[in-house]
Amino acid sequence: MIIQGNNVYIRFFENADAESLLELHVSNHELFQKYSPTFADDFYTLDSKRNYISDSHKQRDEDKKYSFGIFLNENDTLVGSISINHIYRGPLQRGMIGYQLDAQYNGRGFTTEAVSLAVAYAFNELKLHRIDAGVMLSNIGSMRVLEKAGFHKEGIERRGVLINGQWEDHQILAILSEHN
Repeated sequence: MIIQGNNVYIRFFENADAESLLELHVSNHELFQKYSPTFADDFYTLDSKRNYISDSHKQRDEDKKYSFGIFLNENDTLVGSISINHIYRGPLQRGMIGYQLDAQYNGRGFTTEAVSLAVAYAFNELKLHRIDAGVMLSNIGSMRVLEKAGFHKEGIERRGVLINGQWEDHQILAILSEHN
């Protein structure tokens, strides 16, 4: 399934994406590590990416997490990843969004477009009511992406995520479905 935007499209990861995903992570190691929890030693291996993709299929089947690649329309290049995870059903009907984009494509609106596509999928297909995001306070660009995609700031989560050995504060943002 492809969810089409003007400049990028998102689709679920396939086994054939493992090498491109590894290349994305290796070439953006420093950037991604700056804002992410520490990765395991085997994170930068082809087997790790194959396992991630296989696990993403299982988690989607179990309605726990929906992981997409972000691809350029013009040449089908994998430029990032985006997921709707931590899905809660019942009275909550919510999930959390996370994303990464290859640094060489920053500043072109691709992440905002991918966020909008993933949110539309979450609201229209998954029937979620709310999508949350948490962003380190120093990551102004990511906050702008979310605000452009319709998210609103709700408050600060104090020392909520362990990143590079430090408990980091996060700006919490959210978007609500108009339909449910």
